[in-house]
Amino acid sequence: MDIVSMAIQKPFSIAARLQSLRYAFCGLVILLRSQHNVWLHAIATIITVAVGFFFAISAVEWALLVLAISGVWVAEALNTAIEFLADATHPEIHPLIAKCKDVAAAGVLIAAGGAMLIGLLVFSHHLWERLSFLG
Repeated sequence: MDIVSMAIQKPFSIAARLQSLRYAFCGLVILLRSQHNVWLHAIATIITVAVGFFFAISAVEWALLVLAISGVWVAEALNTAIEFLADATHPEIHPLIAKCKDVAAAGVLIAAGGAMLIGLLVFSHHLWERLSFLG
């Protein structure tokens, strides 16, 4: 019996699902404790949410921001996982592993850049309305 068949035959278990959640939260704690850039993402997230409440943005705007924010966090988590795995499998500097890490970091950069553009698109007209109201 192959590993896929064995995994499929396991019965559903609430306890196993709860254990999966514990592992996921443990991963989040590892991410927050080990990655300095995650703190920048956390600050950006808090500021974005605060500004969203300040401008009372629409549900669609919230959806766009949530997708953008979660995309950055997912990219950072995957980048970190790749870095940990690469370091565990080949602790010495290796050119292909360095390329792999660089590409994973580029994924975070792309996600963060896209999130910034979405933030500008969502907030620019709200800011413009506030500024034109003052003038």
